[in-house]
Amino acid sequence: MALGDSDHPADIDEDLHSRQLAVYGRETMRRLVASNVLVSGMQGLGAEIAKNLILAGVKSVTLHDESVVELWDLSSNFIFSEDDIGKNRAVASKPKLQELNNSVVVSSLTTRLTKEQLSNFQAVVFTDIDLETAIEFDHFCHMHQPPIAFIKAEVRGLFGSVFCDFGPAFTVVDFDGEDPHTGIIASISNDNPALVSCVDDERLEFQDGDLVVFSEVQGMSELNDNKPRRIKNARPYSFVLEEDTSGYSTYERGGIVTQVKLPKLLKFKPLKEALKDPGDFLLSDFSKIDRPPLLHLAFQALDKFLCDFGRFPVAGSEDDAQGLISIASAMNDSAGDAKLEDIYPKLLRSFAFGSRAVLNPMAAMFGGIVGQEVVKACSGKFHPLFQFFYFDSSESLPAKTEDVGDFSPLNGRYDAQISVFGSKLQRKMEEAKVFLVGSGALGCEFLKNLALMGVSCSHQGKLTVTDDDVIEKSNLSRQFLFHDWNIGQAKSSVAASAAKTINPHLKVEALQNRVGAETESVFDDDFWETLDVTINALDNVNARLYVDQRCLYFQKPLLDSGTLGAKCNTQMVIPHLTENYGASRDPPEKQAPMCTVHSFPHNIDHCLTWARSEFEGLLEKTPAEVNAYLSNPSDYSKLMIKAGDAQARDTLEHVLEYLDLERCETFEDCITWARLKFEDYFANRVKQLIYTFPEDAATSTGAPFWSAPKRFPRPLQFSTSDPAHLHFVMSASILRAETFGIPVPDWMKHPRKLAEAVEKVIIPDFKPKKDAKILTDEKATSLSSASVDDEAVIHDLIARLEQCRMNLRPGFRMKPIQFEKDDDTNYHMDLIAALANMRARNYSIPEVDKLKAKFVAGRIIPAIATSTAMATGLVCLELYKVLDGGHKLEDYRNTFANLALPLFSMAEPVPPKVIKHRDMSWTVWDRWIIKNNPTLRELLQWLQKKGLNAYSVSCGSCLLFNSLFPKHRDRMDKKVVDLAREVAKLEVPDYRRHIDVVVACEDEDDNDVDIPMVSIYFR
Repeated sequence: MALGDSDHPADIDEDLHSRQLAVYGRETMRRLVASNVLVSGMQGLGAEIAKNLILAGVKSVTLHDESVVELWDLSSNFIFSEDDIGKNRAVASKPKLQELNNSVVVSSLTTRLTKEQLSNFQAVVFTDIDLETAIEFDHFCHMHQPPIAFIKAEVRGLFGSVFCDFGPAFTVVDFDGEDPHTGIIASISNDNPALVSCVDDERLEFQDGDLVVFSEVQGMSELNDNKPRRIKNARPYSFVLEEDTSGYSTYERGGIVTQVKLPKLLKFKPLKEALKDPGDFLLSDFSKIDRPPLLHLAFQALDKFLCDFGRFPVAGSEDDAQGLISIASAMNDSAGDAKLEDIYPKLLRSFAFGSRAVLNPMAAMFGGIVGQEVVKACSGKFHPLFQFFYFDSSESLPAKTEDVGDFSPLNGRYDAQISVFGSKLQRKMEEAKVFLVGSGALGCEFLKNLALMGVSCSHQGKLTVTDDDVIEKSNLSRQFLFHDWNIGQAKSSVAASAAKTINPHLKVEALQNRVGAETESVFDDDFWETLDVTINALDNVNARLYVDQRCLYFQKPLLDSGTLGAKCNTQMVIPHLTENYGASRDPPEKQAPMCTVHSFPHNIDHCLTWARSEFEGLLEKTPAEVNAYLSNPSDYSKLMIKAGDAQARDTLEHVLEYLDLERCETFEDCITWARLKFEDYFANRVKQLIYTFPEDAATSTGAPFWSAPKRFPRPLQFSTSDPAHLHFVMSASILRAETFGIPVPDWMKHPRKLAEAVEKVIIPDFKPKKDAKILTDEKATSLSSASVDDEAVIHDLIARLEQCRMNLRPGFRMKPIQFEKDDDTNYHMDLIAALANMRARNYSIPEVDKLKAKFVAGRIIPAIATSTAMATGLVCLELYKVLDGGHKLEDYRNTFANLALPLFSMAEPVPPKVIKHRDMSWTVWDRWIIKNNPTLRELLQWLQKKGLNAYSVSCGSCLLFNSLFPKHRDRMDKKVVDLAREVAKLEVPDYRRHIDVVVACEDEDDNDVDIPMVSIYFR
């Protein structure tokens, strides 16, 4: 098993790799930072693989290439410039790749490799190697002890292949990277086999054949032996346990069932054997189910052509294409039982024409795939590709067949791309007007790809990129156009500048505007109408939906993509051919009820959600309310009196606490506050809860109150000898001092001195209240309960606040603290982790470390460079089709991929819904236009001619006309735009030439007809 040595782990920079750690975990990262990798062949594919591995943070990457940089390389390798032409590729690559991550040792080799040199690496990748040498090297790696992971990858025009051999016995530690699935038990039968039912809080994700373990089961305690048990008949809320429980104790209550993920042993074949008996190919596109065996033959035929002629087939040369086809045909004829019925000469002709070219989108896609395979080889994390993967995007070729001469080189940086697509499509790409929304991880990859492809690189072209964010340290592990000296700078400006160094001809404008309704004066009608295509590089659904609506309105193609850890997806939104992005949406994530989070948590996520809420209330919201009151006491008081509700009362009570009883003037006051908070949160509140609902409490129906998923809590007894207790007090008091502007003494961070200070705090006795109200309604949205005397209480609180204000020093203000997850020195995550873990102890929930707490409380989206690179490569393969302009629906592909499994699922996009009326038909893409500034009457008559009776016209949220209101008839001869201004109070900016109205219509049979939006042009 070719794993990195993690016995002597190097330190992991958790600030830099936080998003990657959320995918891999610490153990995988430890193995990665101990792994040495060889990448041989530094054309576009080799550069992409090396980039992804260096960003991932392996120990070392050795770059190998014996050849020199050619002009041909500049359309696929983002590292090279024209100044590098004539230099050795590995030598030219080293300094720029080293800049990506100084903690990785990057070195170069320029001489012929020997088998013995491979012993220095845990994994070796070859992107430009003949089969004979590959077989020799792979055999050495396969037989080496321990085995060396061997990967052979090729990108030839629009065709690509990967072969993996990780040795005769490779152990997959975690095949999918997902957390083990769990369920909360509701009942277990005494049967053979036993039926296990779980609460309907969340659907079970178990599958037949899974192994599970039981814990915390009361009654049938025989199951709490940590022994893995197999299940069957898995259902959403139940499963059958393959075990006889008829002789076990009777189940009483409680219990958690957890999936067991066992290691998996894989036996790889060496390359020589696998070529003859490849087994099952990993399929990516079910419309091409017969394609992998053909490409298996094609790549072997190309290797034979190279051996026979010492060169690649020439683009556009029919003789060379026929030569390759003849070789493939002869090899197929001698294949025996593996002989293919059809070798598709037309496809092989395209393969031959582009075989010398390494296209950037293909290099990006395969760079992501191969980079992930190296991570698997070094760590055992995720299931390897077993063993061959073939892919082609022949649909990306121009819809119309080009003249052979169109493929001839022009002695320029795009010659490789021209050899595949021809010079006409190259000109279209250079003249394209493109809008890239976002310049984060996806945006950086897109900018690199577009620059290399030559998109928007002529005087007629223009690439506009916008992003309102600035660069942070955690961005640097994926957003490779940024460096540590760019931290704090605008993402779009830095990324655009970096893209111009990749291709100086790029015509790019960088903006720092968020794309939304508030910036429609920037991204106005003229801007949208001149675009050829929009590419989303966004990380949130709302922004995607807005851009989708703009593209729908202006009938512009939208290429969307997204990533989540090792998963990625792409969606093509093509005018009149596909549905729009907003046509289908994922259901919203299920939120835990407020009562669960605040009183009845049953997992660590509930505890962390509560901790984040308490942090914001204690350190940000209440100090901000204090400042709002002190800035203008009179207006603030009037506002609270006007509100007069429970929320206003609660807010005033908190403000009064901060300025009166809980006001801190010394650091010792802050320690007292923190120690009392511990007692309140983790002792007194729990004592009150179990006083109100004792362990034997019942619901109104007689069922046990503390039944699953509720967990019965126990109060904590504070102890200065418990480091976790002291850490809570330390982090809470330091942050409390910050809000009051109190200096933190040096002795604070010495546990013994801190313990001495804490022990001086006097803890008052607690007596539970008999009439305490504890929220149990799962549908409740507020913890505040209304009271008939709220108004009187509010007046009393305001009066007391006024007295407190008189006792404050002049100009006193608090310092609200905004939560910042990515600074490990600010104690924010220390406090949140401490809050969550102490609460977890109350409820016997397993605790988490600060890193896991950061992932959940900081709402960190797992992200790695490999899936990002793959997604952008796939999108850019679709961009060829969009800019060519002649492709049909069946030529486009939407993709979902999971590099962990690995799984690649490509499918034709869904067409838009068609609405028909008379001899007309339309889709969501259509917009009806009426010019010459019509009146309301003229609009209705215009629709009447189409057989449509309009009974309602609205603009925005305002009704301009409805046939039910007689007075609306008086508006008939008014201009529609004037009605919009008068009735809807619509402000029409000078740059706007039209307004849009929504019209509700019926046909002659009084059936509602959903018509397109109507645009009224008045200028």
